[in-house]
Amino acid sequence: MRRRRAMSDPVARIVRALERASRRPSSDYDLNPDFRLPERRKLRAAGVLVPIHVEAGEATLYLTKRSSALKHHPGQIAFPGGKQEPKDVDATAAALREAHEEIGLDPANVELFGMLPPHETVTGFQVTPVVGRVIAPFEPIPEAGEVEEVFRVPLDHVLTSARYAVQSRQWRGMRRAYYTVPYGPYYIWGATARILRTLADAAK
Repeated sequence: MRRRRAMSDPVARIVRALERASRRPSSDYDLNPDFRLPERRKLRAAGVLVPIHVEAGEATLYLTKRSSALKHHPGQIAFPGGKQEPKDVDATAAALREAHEEIGLDPANVELFGMLPPHETVTGFQVTPVVGRVIAPFEPIPEAGEVEEVFRVPLDHVLTSARYAVQSRQWRGMRRAYYTVPYGPYYIWGATARILRTLADAAK
């Protein structure tokens, strides 16, 4: 892991948040206490990158809009990342590789800060969020067929707990509640919003 920047940096709040964040895993079912997850379920390991960029003292977060043609989470707002492959030594390697493939972010251009607790999705993935800083400006290149759009959200927006709401919808015959943190035309919800809420809670 690369050396952390001075605490006067705009992302110092994130560094401190990672140090005191809960280690308890989160889940897409957190807001549905009556639901019981199967004890012998098999989860697929995945890693996502939470890439923060600082420019002129303003911190922003890169997010993607997934292609509507994808099998898992089509059209949703997501972090760059994906399933851990045999060639990946760990979830961090998977997150960096996928970010390179999905948005053209060179792994050498990322300063790693740490990880948030793993998050279980309704689609059977155990996702490890890896938080890092984009060192130098870069021009995102959306991966054809995978990523419809790459955009940025002010970091302060997703670190403000008051911006989060709980909504619900029918899913596989049951009512499932989930977090949302919309930004402009982007409806950030589900696993992405839940992971960001964990970060926001730790950054208070």
